[in-house]
Amino acid sequence: MSNPSPTDPVPEALRTRYTGVRAVTEALAAPLSAEDMVVQSMPDASPTKWHLAHTTWFFETFVLERSDPDFAPFHPHYGYLFNSYYNAVGERHERARRGMLTRPSLEEVLAYRRGVDERVLALLDRGLAGSVVELGLHHEQQHQELLLTDIKHALSCNPLRPAYRPRAEADPVGHGRPRWVRVGGGLHEIGHDGEGFAFDNEGPLHKVWVEPFEIADRLVTNREFLAFVEDGGYRRPELWLDQGWHAAVERGWEAPLYWEPGGAGWFQFTLAGMRPLHPDEPVCHVSLYEADAYARWAGARLPTEAEWEVACRDRPVRGTLLETDRLHPAPVRLWREGEVHQVYGDVWEWTSSAYAPYPGYRADPGALGEYNGKFMVDQYVLRGGSCVTPRSHVRPTYRNFFHADKRWQFTGIRLARDCG
Repeated sequence: MSNPSPTDPVPEALRTRYTGVRAVTEALAAPLSAEDMVVQSMPDASPTKWHLAHTTWFFETFVLERSDPDFAPFHPHYGYLFNSYYNAVGERHERARRGMLTRPSLEEVLAYRRGVDERVLALLDRGLAGSVVELGLHHEQQHQELLLTDIKHALSCNPLRPAYRPRAEADPVGHGRPRWVRVGGGLHEIGHDGEGFAFDNEGPLHKVWVEPFEIADRLVTNREFLAFVEDGGYRRPELWLDQGWHAAVERGWEAPLYWEPGGAGWFQFTLAGMRPLHPDEPVCHVSLYEADAYARWAGARLPTEAEWEVACRDRPVRGTLLETDRLHPAPVRLWREGEVHQVYGDVWEWTSSAYAPYPGYRADPGALGEYNGKFMVDQYVLRGGSCVTPRSHVRPTYRNFFHADKRWQFTGIRLARDCG
């Protein structure tokens, strides 16, 4: 499931990381009421309480049950309630009805977390299960991001438009027009090289041929996407993929998710509540269909995932990530000629690449092999992380993936084009 380094993390370092990651999840849930935590606003999203329990179930099922000789389940029914999609593990509660789980209570779920934590830490003190625990921590970091995107959707459905948490910092002014960075073609290597943690879908390292191309040095902004909206972009079928056009018409799309027109212009729902649309922030909450239509309108295209990795792999992992505590994309503030900016954080960047296995990919045997491999159909790859992605969770080879119509994640656009 992962590519551990030649030696697994030493027990004390992994113990510290375990307690730290688990604490972040609970800190992200802290601003919410118990009522907030049980709401499921759509089938794609899950209640906060379910995220707290499911991440705990993962450690109980794949660490404790397999490594603790004295294992007994914390509760006989939690395996059914909090399994997500692991068919090899057993039956599970219907995904679209997770919001019906008013019981167990929040207090009981938190007790579940504490009980499993004590037993996992005891195993780590004995030097057991290190690589699977590391996988579980990256799994939990994925759910930290989902916790925030899911509660944002839930709060947006409330007519009061309540804030998850107020945000007081001033909105910075962004840099000017985008510029193109030329990237040489040829034979390149992409994929994880085997050093450090990676999900199995990031490898193996392999060669790809890339034609010379240009990539935008920053993300597409709200100002730029608004020009597409005002030019009738959502009413021009010639710009859209066929399935995208049907989705836009059937669902009444007229702008990105969370944009709302007002008397003084457009407004946007954020985790800090409703506020005026900031023109220099990266556009977010767009589907692949919207990203592709915008790119065609702009006389460009979306990059392939190979192009993205070749252009961005040497950039340092820094940016508007979860640790900045902004919880919303930010404009470009520092800019250097000829460099690709906003590589990590802000928004997940749609690519035109279908989510498929790399040459030589083999899913791990057993239930953990269901983590990634079985989803390699009908989805597209996104790169770079978002403003709610933990810094230690993202890397140049990370392959996120969603269906083309999904908008509730922090998804945005970087343009590419062929060299003339």
